[in-house]
Amino acid sequence: MNLQRNLILYSFLFATSFLFAQNTSDFFFKPSDTLNKKRLNTIIISETAIGAAALIGLNQLWYADYPKSNFHFINDNAEWLQMDKIGHLYSSYHLGRFGANTLKWSGCNRNSQLLYGATLGLAFLTTVEVFDGYSSQWGASLGDVAANVAGTALFVSQELLWKEQRIVPKFSFHTTPYASVRPNVLGSTFQEQVLKDYNGQTYWLSANLHSFFRVSKIPKWLNLAVGYGAEGMITGEEGLVNTVFLPESERYRQFYLSFDVDLTKIKTKSYFLKTLFSVFNTIKIPAPTIEIKGSGGYKFHYLYF
Repeated sequence: MNLQRNLILYSFLFATSFLFAQNTSDFFFKPSDTLNKKRLNTIIISETAIGAAALIGLNQLWYADYPKSNFHFINDNAEWLQMDKIGHLYSSYHLGRFGANTLKWSGCNRNSQLLYGATLGLAFLTTVEVFDGYSSQWGASLGDVAANVAGTALFVSQELLWKEQRIVPKFSFHTTPYASVRPNVLGSTFQEQVLKDYNGQTYWLSANLHSFFRVSKIPKWLNLAVGYGAEGMITGEEGLVNTVFLPESERYRQFYLSFDVDLTKIKTKSYFLKTLFSVFNTIKIPAPTIEIKGSGGYKFHYLYF
């Protein structure tokens, strides 16, 4: 996924979460007990405008320079050791979570939150896949669609089963030497590398221990996180290395086990802080971590990012 396209998608993600930060009063951030039509109209208008602007910007920055084609699919499931697919799951989940939370803020009932809010990410990212499908340079990916559905399902299923989010996808990043080999693809600056260098990205499923075991001695904010990453990726597919005259590298998967913090479980009476904690609960807190390499062996990190 290109830097500009990533910027648009993640800008939409955070714009959705902060579109109501127009008032500094803590009361403003408190969810309404009953349907507040003014708030609901604000949500509909704001999300429509932000979504349309994101799609228009995406079209101009990503697709405009390439010819159109008949709608078609591609199979890119083997690329980047599926790191991009997990990124789709992550984005779909959190866009849906923010969509549901904004409807909760307006006082909509729970069914509306799940039906119209939690599907926000799926709707937006599916539209992006349609754009891909009509571009001769790319094509719609069934793998991407499946990952988008999985992200939405992860949120909705937990709401239906537990009425809370016990397992949350999270993200962390560290720099790698691979970006310097191919900076035009993997990023030349730190900001670019966060979005483009799959070698330094780690995606986590962070589970709240107290929610599962209900043991009073376990802090309510303590999570156990399982992570997935990959290294040695200079190109999307291994066979392309020699084609583009790049050095050989060993591609392998990485699996992690670590502790984490559920920021939404931190007690506070401030609804502003609750909103802030909810936004930053998308990021994995650095902590001691065990890494198991797919190529063999393991490594202990005193503090893993």
